Amino acid sequence: MHNVEFADIAVVGLAVMGQNLILNMNDHGFKVVAFNRTTSKVDEFLQNNAKGTNIVGANSIEDMLSKLKKPRRVMLMVKAGEVVDQFIDALLPHLDQGDIIIDGGNSNFNDTERRVNNLQQKGINYLGVGVSGGEEGARFGPSLMPGGMTEAWDSVKHIFQAIAAKTLKGEACCQWVGSGGAGHFVKMVHNGIEYGDMQLICEAYHFMRQVLGMSNRELSDTFGRWNQTNLNSYLIEITANIFNFTDEHGYVVDRILDTAGQKGTGKWTAINALELGEPVSLIAESVFARYISAQKSARTHAETIYGEKEHKTIEASSEILHDLQQTLLFAKIISYTQGYMLMQQASKVHNWSLNYGDIALMWREGCIIRSVFLEKIKAAFDHNPQLENLLFDDYFKGLIQQSLSSVRNIAAKGITFGIPMPAITAAISFFDSFTTKRLPANLLQAQRDYFGAHTYEEVNKPRGEFYHTDWIGSNSNVSSTSYTD
Repeated sequence: MHNVEFADIAVVGLAVMGQNLILNMNDHGFKVVAFNRTTSKVDEFLQNNAKGTNIVGANSIEDMLSKLKKPRRVMLMVKAGEVVDQFIDALLPHLDQGDIIIDGGNSNFNDTERRVNNLQQKGINYLGVGVSGGEEGARFGPSLMPGGMTEAWDSVKHIFQAIAAKTLKGEACCQWVGSGGAGHFVKMVHNGIEYGDMQLICEAYHFMRQVLGMSNRELSDTFGRWNQTNLNSYLIEITANIFNFTDEHGYVVDRILDTAGQKGTGKWTAINALELGEPVSLIAESVFARYISAQKSARTHAETIYGEKEHKTIEASSEILHDLQQTLLFAKIISYTQGYMLMQQASKVHNWSLNYGDIALMWREGCIIRSVFLEKIKAAFDHNPQLENLLFDDYFKGLIQQSLSSVRNIAAKGITFGIPMPAITAAISFFDSFTTKRLPANLLQAQRDYFGAHTYEEVNKPRGEFYHTDWIGSNSNVSSTSYTD
């Protein structure tokens, strides 16, 4: 067998994402080996979607590996968690030093860190690659966020950058993220921001339907117009399409049960924010909003106790629709600000040296949160790679200042009319806290010192000097240093 007949890469897992990535790779001239634990799926794939292509199948792990060029590249597109570890264990006895395992699933970055460390000791290269864009992205150009062992990146870079989505300038939405679990961490934050974006749109929709009394056609037209502005994005675009979609029973969106599902990545974002001490409040509220939506029976019972809200309808004037558009823009900026704060802190803790402009570029096309907005984030970090916070960038400062009165107006009306807006109100609360030099935490520290002798720092004294007051006259100088509750 001549070397040219060997395949470039193998993909394990033939669910729709795996199949579409294989077809994408084939379109770009790469020879791919397809494998699935249930081998009948391999035959089915080759006889249907892969018919007439250069894709080859394998009926065992040994067969798959025998068909690959060295170093052998094996990409896992399987369910995150135990299944990934099972496949790694199955592959290991057959791999040589320098071979590469690539996890393209939605793995927790902590699992990726562990696998990188374990496999490094065995001389096997490992990459954890965030893949976004759904079925269509996988087939025609996803956003790819690769991390793991830096030395493995050069061996797969040409494949991943070829199949990735491209910006209008031809830039691949796939750049090296960082070592260890960095790729999957960035994908996790992407998904957290996605949760926030979706919740913000839902809150605007709820207000437009209940308070403004807008029809589905009016909603579709409005979101369509917004998609021609600086809100232009995949999620705004599909929202306009959803409101316009009918079948023989009428508008589909109106008969969908109002209970949201989730796969956990938004929850992971909130958990990591808590662990790293970053105030990612908007994303956390979007996760909680899904939880409360799932409590349908309890909500239905609560409404019978407290009565259905009588929503006062007001005119859907151009002014209030402008305020809603500005509110979405403002809250979207806050959501990304919080996501970037989380990544910046994680980068410090894990020594990842994340390139924040490149991350915006990776999200520019191919992924669920793709939007024109991301070009401005890339420009902000290109202008100042050490930018401490997105809110300190002149462009975003201008947008925030122009939209503030609109946000306050919509948030106030939402509360007045009984429309739940957890993500929108989280956005304005975060902004007001973040831009306030003196918060009431001095009282909080006094309370902590009073009941637990937790100490406090003083105004106009050097940071890091701690004081304790004997609030109850116990004549005790003992202070707590062992816990911080």
